[in-house]
Amino acid sequence: MTKVNQKTPIIFDHDGGVDDLLSLMLLLTMDHIELIGVTITPADCFLSDATVSTLKLLAMFDHAHVPVAQGQIQGSNPFPADWRAQPKICNAFPDMLNQPYSTDNLSALPADEFIAQTLIASEPARVLMTGPCTNLVFALERFPECREKIIDIVWMGGAVDVPGNVAMHNHNKSAEWNAFWDPLASAKLIESGLTVYLVGLDATNHLPVNIDFLTELAKQRNYPMSALAGQFWATTINTIPSYEFTYFMWDVLATSVLANLSEAITFEKMELAVAITEPNAGQTYRQVGSGCWIDVATFADKDAILNYILQQFRR
Repeated sequence: MTKVNQKTPIIFDHDGGVDDLLSLMLLLTMDHIELIGVTITPADCFLSDATVSTLKLLAMFDHAHVPVAQGQIQGSNPFPADWRAQPKICNAFPDMLNQPYSTDNLSALPADEFIAQTLIASEPARVLMTGPCTNLVFALERFPECREKIIDIVWMGGAVDVPGNVAMHNHNKSAEWNAFWDPLASAKLIESGLTVYLVGLDATNHLPVNIDFLTELAKQRNYPMSALAGQFWATTINTIPSYEFTYFMWDVLATSVLANLSEAITFEKMELAVAITEPNAGQTYRQVGSGCWIDVATFADKDAILNYILQQFRR
């Protein structure tokens, strides 16, 4: 894992869900990084709502100067509409409704071009993705020179040795949603030859969002970031009961990788491939001998990660 001794440029690509917004907040607490751009994938969100959420959070926490770009590329397997509406709920909280924001930092470039041009103009940067990887993959294809500026990629995606969370009529439940949204892009990222830290369900399954954690967060509600984070997470308690699993800290765990919590998150090198067709489109599976070597998160120390989050949100 890259050691960070000074501020390292970060591009954050997210897809607008509650966990993505919480990840943005967590990023803004990290003094050792420089957020040089935020891009939005229209996956687990409706783009206009997620854009407003992003601009408001940046303004709320003194980062209104950070440029934001919108993705225009659609995946082949849309997220359920009910999930995509979550940013609209977050935008209805009083603190969000009362937060002024400007569109002056909204880029006219589509997200993939913005990523490429920002990388080209920057010092070597890390890329954090908490949604599908489509924007970055298109950036690499359209502007291959930008790959030289990527230190590494942290991607919340995939499920290797655990079941997936896609429950669709034409799927065998082996894939994770971010990888399933655009299976071909997922395969291209794994095959890119870039250093990829994959934070999938194998690790995030250790971090459910539960009342015990929310109770601890509520105890520090006098901190504005804790109060807002608690409200955001509260919306997830009954988000997806029909899928018979609870909400996990998918994106927040991936974001925590940037905090260099090496003892709290365990990675293992694996040879992986990605299926691109039914019935297992988007499945990230071991393919020994002919797969691509990827660093896969296999374990997360729940107490260490939760303590870190509580500490960071006391700001």
